[in-house]
Amino acid sequence: MGYVINRLMQGLMVIAVMAVLVFVGVYAIGNPVDMLISPEADQAEIEATIIRMGLDKPLWEQFLGFVGGALRGDLGTSFMYNEPAVRLILARFPATLELALAAILMAVAVGIPLGVIAGLRPNGVVGRSIMTVSILGFSLPTFWVGMMFIMVFAVSLGWLPSTGRGETVEVLGVRWSFLTANGLSHLFLPALNLALFKTSLVIRLARAGTREVITQDYIKFARAKGLSETRVILVHMLKNMMIPVVTVLGLEFGSVVAFAVVTETVFAWPGIGKLLISSIVHLDRPVIVAYLMLTVLLFVTINFVVDLIYAILDPRVRRKEAA
Repeated sequence: MGYVINRLMQGLMVIAVMAVLVFVGVYAIGNPVDMLISPEADQAEIEATIIRMGLDKPLWEQFLGFVGGALRGDLGTSFMYNEPAVRLILARFPATLELALAAILMAVAVGIPLGVIAGLRPNGVVGRSIMTVSILGFSLPTFWVGMMFIMVFAVSLGWLPSTGRGETVEVLGVRWSFLTANGLSHLFLPALNLALFKTSLVIRLARAGTREVITQDYIKFARAKGLSETRVILVHMLKNMMIPVVTVLGLEFGSVVAFAVVTETVFAWPGIGKLLISSIVHLDRPVIVAYLMLTVLLFVTINFVVDLIYAILDPRVRRKEAA
């Protein structure tokens, strides 16, 4: 219990510090009134707008109001849409979540088999080729790859749509596109574009895990018993080398959700990333702050869950923390 409370307090401290940094950083940039009010407006209209948006108050007073609202689940009202910022983000969150899940699944489906092959044959032509190709996933800019995908598969070949989310189906009040053929065709390219970097990461993690596990005594014992190579790999090796891979992917999932901005912009995917870009352009501070704070909360929550899983799987973690 002490371990859980300690981790929870650390998470709350991170959220508190980030709240200060995010709020001060965002509210110190620009003047949204210049973006939202007509250039022909007189001074009285400008002052009325400033008062209505609460920008006439000192920064510390605005921050205290923000903290009070945040504790009630209110992170402010959008200047552009005149709607609660949290509602705007949550309305677009399913689209981003769907895109992130599809990207992670692609990365796992492609990266783990290739990483295992590269780990089993590290000095062979196939293994070296896989590791060479994985470098491209780290090196190529996401926006450039996205535009190339559109040029090749949407414009030149006409196989897949380039923008939008396509047809959706409502399930439990949430609309999903992967449940329709048209939606899947719209989802494929942006998910593939988002998955490239993570695929390279998974390949390297799987290769490193394979190289480490394959030399263990229980693998040698399994082979000495006469078990087939397929059974040794799938039953004895894979489940052990997957522990660090799953852990890292759990943490990386938060980054996929948070940093899908470029992909959503290139493919006009109606997620929270596209909303963030629009909010930055128009200096819609409440939406920017709400997005960043929800992102911080997502990362802290994922880290907290991973820490708990580690503590459950390995009691030494709890004992070390207690010491």
